[in-house]
Amino acid sequence: MATLIVGLLVFPKVQQLDLTGPYEVFASIPGAELRLIWKDLEPIVSATGLVLAPDTEMAGCPQLDVLCVPGGVGVNALMEDAVVLDFLRRQSEGARFVTSVCTGALVLAAAGLLDGKRATTHWASHDFLARLGAVPEGARVVTDGRFISGGGVTAGIDMALTLAAELIGRPQAEAIQLNLEYAPAPPFAAGHPDTATPEVVAAVRAMSSASRQERERIVQRLEAARG
Repeated sequence: MATLIVGLLVFPKVQQLDLTGPYEVFASIPGAELRLIWKDLEPIVSATGLVLAPDTEMAGCPQLDVLCVPGGVGVNALMEDAVVLDFLRRQSEGARFVTSVCTGALVLAAAGLLDGKRATTHWASHDFLARLGAVPEGARVVTDGRFISGGGVTAGIDMALTLAAELIGRPQAEAIQLNLEYAPAPPFAAGHPDTATPEVVAAVRAMSSASRQERERIVQRLEAARG
């Protein structure tokens, strides 16, 4: 079986579960070779303090079969980072699948890769998609050809299982799901703003208000550049 090269972008203030959730699924695919990619190989500190170790530099990265861009507050910087955006554009040309988790979709959109493509992202940033050229869809996982996006954080596991079914067939993807015992049964109905109480939604919006304001300014600049 040919090696499947899967590259996940890792960057300062990445949301670690956006990355490590799909990583577990991808690592369970027979023949998969996983790469954690950044500009250099210095340790990366995630948004919640977990230290991650890149193993592949962008400059020397081989052509990926699967490209995955996770999200997190660190995407704000990436959306205007020419080195990162150029890397994503180059890799997307030859990749079989281009994927994102959470606000990673905003980075793909900033690179122009989601123009006219259906996509999803974290609920608190969903409104930015259309402004960056994508076609927003409110599903947990959205597939548009070879582009697959997952919603907020935990949806990265769903996205990766969806892709696994495309790559190795549904029975093997289901076996991966069972091996991970991925059978969500959350203790609260607070996982989406449609089901959470107004007080909880307000609290979460308040927690992320500073990042949201910065992201708004970035999107305004990108909109202006797009004309």
